[in-house]
Amino acid sequence: MKEKEFDFNEFMESMKQAVAISKGEMQPSRMFVFSPINVKEVREKTNKNQEEFANMIGVKVGTLRNWEQGRRKPDGAALTLLKIVAANPKYVEQILHV
Repeated sequence: MKEKEFDFNEFMESMKQAVAISKGEMQPSRMFVFSPINVKEVREKTNKNQEEFANMIGVKVGTLRNWEQGRRKPDGAALTLLKIVAANPKYVEQILHV
């Protein structure tokens, strides 16, 4: 694939558009919206109580409660693990030997 040559005028136009979007003067051409993970629903798929589930994924019970009650949101490795548990709870339990 041939690399596109840098076009300063195109770059300046995109910067003007970015400023207009941030000021609310223009709508972005596309947006990415991520729905938050429902931690309580994920835990319930495993048929575990809060303490058991927190131990399984390696977090404090208080942290799990904060996620379930919406006071905090999981991120990083914890979010990744929760997504894996949501997709296949039995597999995770088998791998983690819980």
